[in-house]
Amino acid sequence: MRSNKSDSGIIVKILRNAVLILFFVIFISIVYNFRNKETTTESALMAEATSSKTLRGVFIRDEQVKRYSGNGVLSYSVSDGGKLGMGSIIAEVYPTDAQISINREIDRLEKELAILEKIQNPGTLESAQPLNLSASIEENFRNYIYCRDIKDYETVKSDIDTLLVEMSTYQIITNEVTDFNQQIADINAELEQLRQQSVQPVEIISSERPAYFASYCDGYEELLSTDTIGQLTIEQLKGIEDKKETDNTVVGKLIGDYNWYLAGIVDNSRKEYEAGKWVSLRFETSADTYDAEIVDIRDEGNPEESIIVIVCSQFNEELVQHRCENVELIMGNYRGLKVPREAIRFKDIQEETSESTDGTGTVSESVNYKGVNILKGEQVEFKKIDVIYEGSDYVLSAVHENDNSYLSLYDDIMIEGVE
Repeated sequence: MRSNKSDSGIIVKILRNAVLILFFVIFISIVYNFRNKETTTESALMAEATSSKTLRGVFIRDEQVKRYSGNGVLSYSVSDGGKLGMGSIIAEVYPTDAQISINREIDRLEKELAILEKIQNPGTLESAQPLNLSASIEENFRNYIYCRDIKDYETVKSDIDTLLVEMSTYQIITNEVTDFNQQIADINAELEQLRQQSVQPVEIISSERPAYFASYCDGYEELLSTDTIGQLTIEQLKGIEDKKETDNTVVGKLIGDYNWYLAGIVDNSRKEYEAGKWVSLRFETSADTYDAEIVDIRDEGNPEESIIVIVCSQFNEELVQHRCENVELIMGNYRGLKVPREAIRFKDIQEETSESTDGTGTVSESVNYKGVNILKGEQVEFKKIDVIYEGSDYVLSAVHENDNSYLSLYDDIMIEGVE
């Protein structure tokens, strides 16, 4: 009897313990699942970012002021940013504005007459075939669109003239029109009248050397040159204004080289800028982006106010319109996995670093890595990140496709729930 009671007591104890263990497992499972439900995750997705700073830039170029007597009205032969050869005419001086208008009309009509005479040329008409001419018109039109998009305006003008000749020739050889004799006669008659009213310029201003041109001066031509860059101070840069002189004897200025410099004040306390580094520039008044090189970075004792000097060799009309301009200094464009800052964690990982001195094995050491916790099913795993860009509330991590220890695309990054 005692044996049976003893056996039944043991069985009861075993069953009681099994039930307690089962309840404990269920409790742990409930707590674990509840904790997982409270965990906030975010998928690791590709994102792009631009590292840039905006500063007030001052243009520095080698410039020579051009003047004239101040008597009469200037008629420019070159636009701002235009290139001049030695002896090229910059401007002509006429007694009145009316005379300038007459001369411009004469120039316009002469160009139109030259185009019409080219169309009427027997050689042009004899060699023209409708099929070939149609193909040429299509090709030149595509070239015109391309040059317009890249802002090659000189080529655009040439393409327009070519298209006008070809389309007008096509009209004649397909009998849409007979000829342009009447238009030619009308233009010649109008030119004769205008030439009788025209007069010679009272003064001609020419370039003594090859250069680029700008039709204004601001008084900084001597202060801001390539010879004075090294002596510029922060106070001087802050005091420079974007202005234009009102002196009526100023024709404009010659710009000696297509290389130009931009100086500004930046915070370099984090050593982001250094000589020899390439950057991109984007100005408020231009849709283009310009590649440039940092050639100097210096301060006067406070790195938070450092003078930065940048050189660029791209040149166009838009770059000579101002002395000062707000410019976006683009340090680089980055693409990587976007990681919220609040998800970043640190973890010590044991890694083999080298062989032991006796050659019998390897030496390992603990390395502290920056990374994130990710959720894989019900498991939490630490993944390293390689930060290539830092934003205000996120970072971008480089993709390491062949290393599973790093964060991968579409990983579920844990924001909350696990410390």
